[in-house]
Amino acid sequence: MTELAVYALRSELSRGRRHEEPAPGNRSEFQRDRDRIVHASAFRRLEYKTQVFINHEGDLFRTRLTHSLEVAQIARVLARSLQLNEDLTEAIALAHDLGHTPFGHAGQDELNACMREFSPDSGGFEHNLQSLRVVDELEERYASFNGLNLCFETREGILKHCSLSHAKLLGDVGQRFIDRTQPSLEAQLANLADEIAYNNHDIDDGLRSGLLTLEQMQTVPIFARHYARVMSAWPDLQSRRAVAETIRRMINTLITDVTHTTAARLLQASPSDANAARHCGALVAFSPEIRQEADVLKKFLFENLYRHFQVMRMTNKARRIVRELFSAFVQEPRLLPPDYRHPDEMTQARKISDYIAGMTDRFAIREHHRLFQMGDQL
Repeated sequence: MTELAVYALRSELSRGRRHEEPAPGNRSEFQRDRDRIVHASAFRRLEYKTQVFINHEGDLFRTRLTHSLEVAQIARVLARSLQLNEDLTEAIALAHDLGHTPFGHAGQDELNACMREFSPDSGGFEHNLQSLRVVDELEERYASFNGLNLCFETREGILKHCSLSHAKLLGDVGQRFIDRTQPSLEAQLANLADEIAYNNHDIDDGLRSGLLTLEQMQTVPIFARHYARVMSAWPDLQSRRAVAETIRRMINTLITDVTHTTAARLLQASPSDANAARHCGALVAFSPEIRQEADVLKKFLFENLYRHFQVMRMTNKARRIVRELFSAFVQEPRLLPPDYRHPDEMTQARKISDYIAGMTDRFAIREHHRLFQMGDQL
């Protein structure tokens, strides 16, 4: 294992777990966290949750699970290059989407709207908070506690965004939002690895689906530059391989840039330890030039892929499914499994959002069909 830098988090100095447990005998505390995440039922369900394309639209498109694996792979490369804690970085990366709804951001947006409409003071629904709720409360694998009982550092890294009102309710894991300090360097790495992964694999899926064209992509500077180099080296290369080669080179450019930029920032800030690094501002970053190119790419994908009319049709259907499920369960909680019923109205609404958020795409579609379609199920 790479020797850790002074500003890396060390598992032996972890702030601990919510419930005390004996130390693991043959692995570190952060390795234990990673292993618990991989064995969680919420992690397995990511296989059938939308990234951009609904699960049944094709076997080769990314899902939340394959996205999480790609994030973890990029995050580990970055962590090793910068002598940060690979195991913690990987654990955060693998867990960051555990609370995501079916149907990607469409499902999240609709569930948030449902919760806010139901009760303006409820705080709505946010998948980072839900991911923390999954690992703290909703997983049921251990006799002594709810959730996965992860280390503070992993839990804090999962919580990428949080309002001040929510932070005040979360105790120590929300304190950094109140103090306006940064998360660990490992959490910052996982966050940027997430962006690198989704920007690049969404290009691949967009081209594979036919919703994006190579001609369109060549209006995006970072893609055009790498694609031109590939075609210069292999003029007769088949388009599928040319795209793969281009995306591979783009990812390498982004990883290299983050590594060099972050290393320079760390050298300048010279934090004495992991805690000192939290007070130095965001240290993990792209260079200004690459940041600008990445932002252009994000804007292009938003306008041309995420808002493509065929994706919007899927988004509209997905939001309707989530909205109608939520409404049906609020009006008649006895439609829910017994574990998701509660006499308190607000608690009941939160349990409904837990139930819907835990669904895979195909389960949500089947559940909607069972509740709203007349037919041979009568």
